[in-house]
Amino acid sequence: MDVILTVAVAVIGVLVIALIAVMRSNHKNPSQGAELIGRLTQLAESNAAQQAQFSERLQVQERSLSKTLEERLADLSRRIGENLQQSSNKTGETMTKLQERLAVIDAAQKNITKLSSEVVGLQDILANKQARGAFGEIQLQDLVKNALPPSAFNFQATLGNGKRADCLIHLPNPPGSIVIDAKFPLESYRALVKATDETARTNAIRRLTADVNKHVNDIAERYIVPGETAESALMFLPSEAIYAELHANFSKVVENSYAKRVWIVSPTTLMATLNTVRAILKDAQMQEQASVIQNEVMTMLNDVARLDQRVENLEKHFALAEKDLRSIRVSTEKVSKRGQRITEIELGESHEKGDTGEDLENPKIAMVHRIGD
Repeated sequence: MDVILTVAVAVIGVLVIALIAVMRSNHKNPSQGAELIGRLTQLAESNAAQQAQFSERLQVQERSLSKTLEERLADLSRRIGENLQQSSNKTGETMTKLQERLAVIDAAQKNITKLSSEVVGLQDILANKQARGAFGEIQLQDLVKNALPPSAFNFQATLGNGKRADCLIHLPNPPGSIVIDAKFPLESYRALVKATDETARTNAIRRLTADVNKHVNDIAERYIVPGETAESALMFLPSEAIYAELHANFSKVVENSYAKRVWIVSPTTLMATLNTVRAILKDAQMQEQASVIQNEVMTMLNDVARLDQRVENLEKHFALAEKDLRSIRVSTEKVSKRGQRITEIELGESHEKGDTGEDLENPKIAMVHRIGD
């Protein structure tokens, strides 16, 4: 449309210029002016026809261009819609995954919060001696119950000297029952961990050494009872860190426990010790069962010997019965033979009497004569 307006304006400008020239030439030469006006008129008509054709072509092109633009716009809209739909789907999936991850993070955060509260609670427990002792006893009970049968141990058992042991393991003699103590000196160890300078560390080491040695001596005096318990006892530390610290940096304390026959154990080493105890108990039970089996075998051998004697007696009875049967058999054979003879004798007497004309009414006399013969 802008092109059409430009062309029309240009044509109109040309016609105006030509008209001005014609008007000027009319004043000079009227005949040339009329001719020029005619040409201008033809030119204007021709220009009008061309403008009409050009306008029609422009309208066709405009409609074609509009259709093409509409199709392209429709295709572009469709593509944009598909892209938007895909983007929306991907965004939805991303949001779903994000929500799932946020849910996981939220659950992890709750677990961390719970764990933090439990750690704080554990610190509160370990800060109190009574609560710490109860914590050690509970851990000790769990380990012992998981490793040994119920008949192999007692908790809070009272010894003959009146002292109450946290756990008493029943073992055959030797070595005898052994005591496990679940208390441990934590304050001096915590002071050692919190020490910031050399002086505080030295004081904490000295205090920890004294506390552990005192605890070892108390266990040796209270829980090693001659004739009632084994010659040794166990000091249970429910902390692998304290156990490692003692064996790494307090060798004299460990040597003192060896001298007092008090063995320091952690949860790991106690589990290994309890497995050894279970093997000892199993071996003792096997020995007891072996003794019972041996007694039963001896009884069974006596029963077998008695059965053999009775079989021998029965064989003797069978031999006597067989002898009697043979005697009976001989007797029956003799009886059968005599019966056969008697039958033959009777038949013979009857035949002779019939031939000789003797008296047949006296068979007994004839039988006697036949037997005599």
